Amino acid sequence: VLFRSKPILITGAAGETGSTGFKIVRFLREKNLPVRAMVRRIDGRSTSLEKLGAEVVQGDLADLEDVRRVMNGCERMYFGMSPSPSYLQATANVAAVAKAQGIQVLVNMSQMTVSSMSLTETTESPQHKLHWLCEQVLNWSGVPVVHIRPTVFLENPFFYKLALQDIRQHNELRLPFGTGKTSPIATDDVARVITTILMEPSRHIGKVYELTGPLSQDIHGIAREFSLALGRHVVGIDAPLTELLQNPALQSLSEHIQKHIATMAKLQREGCYDRMTSTVQELTGIAPTTVQQWVKDHRTEFE
Repeated sequence: VLFRSKPILITGAAGETGSTGFKIVRFLREKNLPVRAMVRRIDGRSTSLEKLGAEVVQGDLADLEDVRRVMNGCERMYFGMSPSPSYLQATANVAAVAKAQGIQVLVNMSQMTVSSMSLTETTESPQHKLHWLCEQVLNWSGVPVVHIRPTVFLENPFFYKLALQDIRQHNELRLPFGTGKTSPIATDDVARVITTILMEPSRHIGKVYELTGPLSQDIHGIAREFSLALGRHVVGIDAPLTELLQNPALQSLSEHIQKHIATMAKLQREGCYDRMTSTVQELTGIAPTTVQQWVKDHRTEFE
């Protein structure tokens, strides 16, 4: 019943931040569905995609010709890419081709902050602004779309790249969140939701899904979960924002991403990330991953 000859297109398939795209490819291939994986460049990660049995195609989403070539013959697709100043251009390219091709479903990766944005409400992040506009463009296009709005990922630099050194060396989770609560979600859970939609899209068309982890808690609660997972005492510390911004792991990222992460930090401090939904469980039948479980899964890196 599940086998379809037309491939499901997954963009950003070798992307960063825990690569939701890569995980969607893996879940679809486990169900033996044909997948076309779009990557920016051919490298080790594209080889891993081929090993999963995906058809790997190279292309740039900001290039209309590439998008047309890559989307040719696909009826269902997931659209996501790493934060970038060309996000809106990429979205418009995809929408134009999807409309011309009569695509059955386009699952769009957005962000939960978009839920509180409007013509008069915005944030300082260029990426948040683009996500809001991209949803507008896809809605105007008339393409059958499903918007996925996850809260902050557990794979975000906050809990991962920026946290590694302090946890390894000092058993400290230092984040500028004040008393703000947050409910981070694992990319595995987001990928599972998107896979579910791509397999049976009809009842999801036109929906917006807000996704969170299983618990909203402050930095001390999150540090407690790190402690339980690592079997040693990790302390949550409210660090100044300047410390985060001067972290070499953050400074190695693009200015666009740095500004996005700084904005997310401020919003978490202001309590804007104190969010809870039960959507992951409702759509997949699986409870979302706890911080403790996620840290356990990445334990060797935090040792």
